[in-house]
Amino acid sequence: MPDLVTSSEPMATTTRDGAAPPATPTAAIAVNGLAKNFGEVKAVRGVEFEVATGEVFGFLGPNGAGKTTTINMLCTLVKPSAGSATVAGHDVVRERDDVRRNIGLVFQDPTLDGYLTAEQNLRLHAELYGVQSSLVPARMEQVLTMVGLWDRKDHTVATFSGGMRRRLEIARGLMHSPRVLFLDEPTIGLDPQTRRSIWTYIRELKEREEITIFMTTHYMDEAEWCDRIAIMDHGQIVALDAPATLKAQVGGDRVAIHTDDDQAAIAALDERFGVEAGVAEGAVTFSIPSGEEFVPRLFAELGMPIRAVSVSRPTLDDVFMSYTGTTIRDAEEDQAKHRNRVMMQMMTGGRR
Repeated sequence: MPDLVTSSEPMATTTRDGAAPPATPTAAIAVNGLAKNFGEVKAVRGVEFEVATGEVFGFLGPNGAGKTTTINMLCTLVKPSAGSATVAGHDVVRERDDVRRNIGLVFQDPTLDGYLTAEQNLRLHAELYGVQSSLVPARMEQVLTMVGLWDRKDHTVATFSGGMRRRLEIARGLMHSPRVLFLDEPTIGLDPQTRRSIWTYIRELKEREEITIFMTTHYMDEAEWCDRIAIMDHGQIVALDAPATLKAQVGGDRVAIHTDDDQAAIAALDERFGVEAGVAEGAVTFSIPSGEEFVPRLFAELGMPIRAVSVSRPTLDDVFMSYTGTTIRDAEEDQAKHRNRVMMQMMTGGRR
């Protein structure tokens, strides 16, 4: 594995106004004004950020936010429309082959050959990446042991569970000792217990391999595992920092109430308490300091029946809502409805 340059200096982050930090020579990934258009659709709109060597960096956002398009540009699978980026010190447009030699990639959709064994899948990958044949057996045992699959190396992938296949894909991405590993929605479609197991392997991987990990996700709990996250919405980065720092910026607790008239409740919260509220995931939601202490006042002074109330500490979903005005779940539902409308329009147009 190539020698890595490490640094104890903290990475600068982008700010709410979108300003980018200065370039850092130790950055594993450096992105400047990266954009991608598909016709009139602006999928990624001039994002700027850096990822430190050895960092676990996450892109958090709803499906359709531009996360996968960004990762595809960084992995040289899609050519940028504008801007620039380097990965492991190599330009993603001018030095595509050098970038590919230094990265591993676990796609969102499965790409393993189900008719081959785990060992055969890894040997094929090693051959494609030009790994010296004498090094393959030891490396294969190392990565399969790391993900808990060494005892299944002779079993066909078709017999593996979804979680086992995901772990094997991670092992395959490590076979050629990459400096940067890209994970695109690494646990999508898996049950919560298997997702936690995958993340245990990922954290162990970081410690053993001294590797930089860049991942995308729309799972809140998954983003908590990252050293830093960039929250992405409509092709733009709206916030970037450590998860704990982002949550601290929200300030208050999140209170959600269910009433018979949401709009009247929102108006009453503004008039009686000076609290700005909105509807998220079917409830009137707002942020306020010491939420549990506020609840008795809420019942006494709101002036209308409250059917249910919940209070929670700030989460990354609260951070997302503070920057975008909606939750990730609601954003995904809106985008799904938009896609369905577009499909209906296309189908209707096709019949005329």
